[in-house]
Amino acid sequence: MRERIFEIIEIADEHDQASRIYDYTMMAAIILSLIPLAFKETNLFFTVVDKVTVSLFILDYVARLATADLSLNREKMSFILYIFTPMAIVDLVAILPSVFTLSAGLKLFKLFRLARSFRVFRAFKMLRYSKSILIIQKVIHEQKTPLMAVGTLAAAYILISALVIFNVEPDTFDSFFDAVYWATISLTTMGYGDIYPVTTAGRIVTMLSSFVGIAIVALPSGIITAGYMNEINMSTEKAPKDKP
Repeated sequence: MRERIFEIIEIADEHDQASRIYDYTMMAAIILSLIPLAFKETNLFFTVVDKVTVSLFILDYVARLATADLSLNREKMSFILYIFTPMAIVDLVAILPSVFTLSAGLKLFKLFRLARSFRVFRAFKMLRYSKSILIIQKVIHEQKTPLMAVGTLAAAYILISALVIFNVEPDTFDSFFDAVYWATISLTTMGYGDIYPVTTAGRIVTMLSSFVGIAIVALPSGIITAGYMNEINMSTEKAPKDKP
């Protein structure tokens, strides 16, 4: 029985109808639970939606905890270790705000807005049920070495650019943090315009750093795209071909 529950709640065979229905149901519940967050006021419909969806999330959490030994393969320790896994923490954070809010005995009225904000974590539960997101997750895991190298390069770029501009235009940037903020914005090519160099030397530094920033931003996109296409091609090759 537990084995079958595990097959349903986890990624089972793509032809498993029960598992597919479960995934679609949970994705619908997640999306539905986020709708009340788009409104300042509440009503009976939103309250019912919250109670129903959080009940589904609790059942999902309990089912995953009950079958933790089948996913982690650590025997009895699995039931303790599972609680501290990233997705289990996301599940718990998505549940607790509603549980606290629905409890009349807890005096958390001042934390209602904070609890409401934490419900956004429900969106991260979709990571379990979206095949595309799972593929991207796998790509990021497999390409973590080049991505970490690009991240290190980006951090070095930000610090070096900040140091250069901070010394070139000390009157424009009140603190080194302002220079780091400017360098980060320049790296992403967003350019809010709230802090900008006014001298010729500062503008030259900005132009040079912008060219470098464009190249750095393009690197992770290329790595992830190449890895994603590779995973798609591998999945296509592994898929059984229809017989003529």
